[in-house]
Amino acid sequence: MRNKTGAEYAATKYSEHVVREDTTLLEFIMQAMDGISRNKAKDILAGHGVTVDRHNTTRFDEPLHVGQVVRISKHKRNNQLLNQYVKIVYEDKDLVVIEKAPGILSMPATAKQYSVKQVLDEYFAKRHFKCTAHTVHRLDRETSGLMMYAKDIEIAKVLEADWKEIVYDRRYVAVVSGEMEREGGTIESWLKDNKAYVTYSSTSDPGGGKYAVTHYHTLKTTPQHSLVELKLETGRKNQIRVHMQDIGHPVLGDNKYGNGRDPLGRLCLHAYRLHFFHPRTGERMLFETPFPKEFMKLFNNSQTSNDNEED
Repeated sequence: MRNKTGAEYAATKYSEHVVREDTTLLEFIMQAMDGISRNKAKDILAGHGVTVDRHNTTRFDEPLHVGQVVRISKHKRNNQLLNQYVKIVYEDKDLVVIEKAPGILSMPATAKQYSVKQVLDEYFAKRHFKCTAHTVHRLDRETSGLMMYAKDIEIAKVLEADWKEIVYDRRYVAVVSGEMEREGGTIESWLKDNKAYVTYSSTSDPGGGKYAVTHYHTLKTTPQHSLVELKLETGRKNQIRVHMQDIGHPVLGDNKYGNGRDPLGRLCLHAYRLHFFHPRTGERMLFETPFPKEFMKLFNNSQTSNDNEED
C-alpha cells in the first residue's frame, strides 16, 4: 500500500480555497462550504479550524483579498481539551500552542500549584501520549493570551537556545490608565527586583539589572483609558507592566504596579500575537487571537481621539 505524501495527507484534513474576489472571512466560509449557516461558520472559526495564507485566525470580519489561500478544517478535533483556563489552538508532535485565561500560572512555582503545565500534562496522559509540557516562556498569572509549550526536552532546548531567532513577532494588547499623549514610542530601561521581589526600573544599570525594550502603539484613547499595542524586543519579568508605569499609564487592574483603577476586575493585558519559525521544520507559524471583548467594550460607547483598527 502506497504511503500518502505530505500534500496528500494534508488534503484529507482540510479543504483549500483561493479567494477570487475581495470579501470578509465569514462570508467566504459560508460560500465555500456550500452555504452553511452563519452560526456554523462562526463555530468553525471559534474552533481554530481556519487559516488564511497559513495564518490561523478566528476573526470573522478579517478582510480577504484576491489570491489569498483559505484552508478550512474538515474534521472536529478529537479528545479536545475542555478547561476553563486553557484552550488548545494548535498541536503537533513537537509543540502545542494554547490560549491562556487570566487566573492560572504558566508553570507551578511550588509543588501542587495549579498551572497550565499541569493541565497539559494531564491532557497528554489521558490521550496516552508519552510526553510532558516543557515551559519555554511565561505569562504572568493574570495575563491572558497565546503561549507555546514544547512536548519534548530536545525541542525545548532548541527554543530556549534560539528564542530570539525563532520567535520573531510577539505582541500584546493592553488597556492602560489615562489618555496617551503620543501615538507611539519606545521605552528602554534596566529592570531589577528588590528584596520584596518587586521589579523596579532604572535609566542606568543599577548593577545586575536586565536591559529591557518595549515598543508601543496607541490604538484607541479616551480621557479615562487607552488601548495600546505592545511589542517586546526583550522578554523580562513584568516588563510591560513596569514600563507602562514608567510613562504614567499603568495597566488597568494591575494591583502591583497600577494606580488602583480596575474597571474589569482583571489585569487588562493580553498576548494576542505569536509568530515563530517551527523549531523542527522551519515553517512560519502564525497565531493571533481577537482582542478580548471586555477590553473593547470600554471603548464602544466612548468618543475616541485615535481610532486605528487592530493589525
